[in-house]
Amino acid sequence: MNLISKNAGNFLKIITWLLLITICLYLLNQHGVERLRIQVEYMGALAPIGIFVLRSTSILFPALPSTAYSILAGGLLGFKKGLLVICSADLTSCAASFFISKYFGRKLLKGFLNHKTMSKIEEISKKHLENNFFLMTGFLMTGLFDFVSYGIGLTKTPWRKYFPALIISIALSNPPIVAVGAGILEGGKVVLVIASLACLAIALISQKVNFLSNKNT
Repeated sequence: MNLISKNAGNFLKIITWLLLITICLYLLNQHGVERLRIQVEYMGALAPIGIFVLRSTSILFPALPSTAYSILAGGLLGFKKGLLVICSADLTSCAASFFISKYFGRKLLKGFLNHKTMSKIEEISKKHLENNFFLMTGFLMTGLFDFVSYGIGLTKTPWRKYFPALIISIALSNPPIVAVGAGILEGGKVVLVIASLACLAIALISQKVNFLSNKNT
């Protein structure tokens, strides 16, 4: 039963990715890159600020999707600016999640997170990630990184050990996804292919990390 639900979840993720790519291509064909760029430039600082807020909110409230904003940032802001916005949002919100969890504990988390989210956070906190720096870093590179930040905060892991793992994970996992958005809307086929392969590598790493964590528990 668990295998069926896991496969269904993976299938939904693939469908979501394909849908997002289709939407981006539709926007490209309908409006053209230059027109989209002009609209974003007209918005000024509102565009990066808006994406920053949306991405941060999706991390502080883990039930909300967050990957889409990385692609959106790459498409609308370009690779460099989009990556800067996403990395800044991740660093700020993940650090906030860690400290909220560390200093206020389960009682506060249960006050603003739903039961399903809280159960996932508590499950992650019991995986003994604090004893394995590489496993912690690997988990932060997965799609569960928002849950992981809260989960690690519930353990005895000090911020001096958490922050290097967070920075490494952000530096490795964000560029490929932002590059996917930039490659689609800028017509960079080479960039898109390389970014897609990098995303596949991250997905394989995520699978390996989940396997190791289940093996250790």
